[in-house]
Amino acid sequence: MSAGEPAVLSLDIGGTKLAVGVVTSDGAVHGLLVEPTRREQGPDAIISRLFGMGRSAIARAGLEVAAVGISCGGPLDSTRGILLSPPHLPGWIDIPLGDMARAEFGVPAFLENDATAAALGEHRFGAGKGVSTMLYLTISTGVGGGSVIHGKLHRGAAGNGGELGHVVVRPGGRMCSCGRRGCLEAYVSGTSIAERAAEALASGEVSTLADADPLTSVEVADAARADDQLARRIWDETTDVLGQAVTDLVNIFEPELVILGGGVTRTGSMLLEPVAEVVGRDAMPPAAKSAQVVLAGLGDVVCVAGAGVVAFDALTGANHG
Repeated sequence: MSAGEPAVLSLDIGGTKLAVGVVTSDGAVHGLLVEPTRREQGPDAIISRLFGMGRSAIARAGLEVAAVGISCGGPLDSTRGILLSPPHLPGWIDIPLGDMARAEFGVPAFLENDATAAALGEHRFGAGKGVSTMLYLTISTGVGGGSVIHGKLHRGAAGNGGELGHVVVRPGGRMCSCGRRGCLEAYVSGTSIAERAAEALASGEVSTLADADPLTSVEVADAARADDQLARRIWDETTDVLGQAVTDLVNIFEPELVILGGGVTRTGSMLLEPVAEVVGRDAMPPAAKSAQVVLAGLGDVVCVAGAGVVAFDALTGANHG
């Protein structure tokens, strides 16, 4: 790594954590910093911390940056660089994040949906490298998605295409953060996993999870692994619903690859194997045989790396859909 190497600053805003790094043209992330989002602080305080992290990452990496790439859950206006009203960040309404980053760092700034950026990062440098058609699902605080069709990133007419977390899997079911009922996000996100376990405990069910403070999807997964019956039921419902949703998406898109990323996927084979089993069993042929379900190759830095690719492509004028 040399001081003259092309580099961009990447800022990822999640509902649970902020992640910042300097990305070079080979997809490597330097000077990575991660902090809790602390959503209760509101946009002004969080953005101030985010930009401070950005300055620290640049100093740690020892590289000059030519642009800033920002990834965040939508809805957003990527053309104008405005966060419109992301459900995972209550109170963030019409935030001109692109302009704010340009003013802060003195270089062009580009905003993209986090899952769309992650899909691009995985296609360029991760598990989807060299694949023509692939889907990406991020399973974290919420559930997002992105797709690459015939080598082109699909953004949709207004740049918010790929909201795979908001397909309805249980009509009339659980309330979702988007305001509808029964969305995939309402059943398989880390938030939902913890909420469903808490509801079961509140109804009087007995579980080792009663001692968890705070109760998160990590505790539910750990308890399920230890064969706690309540946790096992919640986890099995999660993987079954996700498997059915991925099956539907495979039937629609017939991708070569479905990539799963996000914090919940840190459970590894515990999530991947049952989901892949459902897809292999229920997807229509020949998609059932041709579509592989895998974990993100870029791991926890997938959105940071993806935001970097967004910035590099914007600087070079690359067209991805």
